[in-house]
Amino acid sequence: MLQHLVYRSNWRSLLSLLLLALGCATASEITFELPDNAKQCFYEDITQGTKCTLEFQVITGGHYDVDCRLEDPDGIVLYKEMKKQYDSFTFTATRNGTYKFCFSNEFSTFTHKTVYFDFQVGEDPPLFPIENRATALTQMESACVSIHEALKSVIDYQTHFRLREAQGRSRAEDLNTRVAYWSVGEAIILLVVSIGQVFLLKSFFSDKRTTTTRVGS
Repeated sequence: MLQHLVYRSNWRSLLSLLLLALGCATASEITFELPDNAKQCFYEDITQGTKCTLEFQVITGGHYDVDCRLEDPDGIVLYKEMKKQYDSFTFTATRNGTYKFCFSNEFSTFTHKTVYFDFQVGEDPPLFPIENRATALTQMESACVSIHEALKSVIDYQTHFRLREAQGRSRAEDLNTRVAYWSVGEAIILLVVSIGQVFLLKSFFSDKRTTTTRVGS
C-alpha cells in the first residue's frame, strides 16, 4: 500500500512539473488588425546569443499579403520581405538590446488585413536538467519527456489548423458576398431585358395609322 502511494505521488509531481514546463514557453503569439495604409511595429528585449524565430501569416484581407521588416538595436535590417502571405525567419541575437519588427500594409489603399505572428525567444529549458546528474533518466521521466514533446507538437498543429480554418472561412465569406452581388446583378439585368422584350414585341403588333393626301387639280 505504501509503495502504491509513493508511486502515485511521483506521478503527480512529474505531471505538475510537466504542466509547469508547458506554461513557461518564451513565445509571443498575437493576432491583430492592420488597416489599409498603416504600419504596426513590435519590440522585444533580447540578450546576446539568444536564438529567436519569427513566424507570421496573413489570415484575412486582400491578396493575403503584407510587408515585414526586422531590425536589430542598431537599426541594421536582419530580415525584409515584401508582400508575403506567410514566412518564417530564425536568427541569433548578436548583441543585447531592443529588436524591432514591423508589419506594413501601406501598399494597400482600401483593404485591411488580419495578421498573426509568433515570436519565439530562446529555447525551452529541458524538462529534466542533466547538470549534476549521476544517473540516466528513468522510464517515467523518459515518458514525461516524450509526452512533453508530443504536447508541443499538438499545440503547433492546433495553431496551424486554426489559422487555416480562419483563412478558409474568410475566403468562403468573400466568395459568398461576390456570388450574392453577382446574383443581384443578374436579376436586375434579366428584369431589364424582359421589360425591353415586352415593349419590343408590343411595337411589332401595334397598328400604324397612315395618312393619305390627295392632290387635286
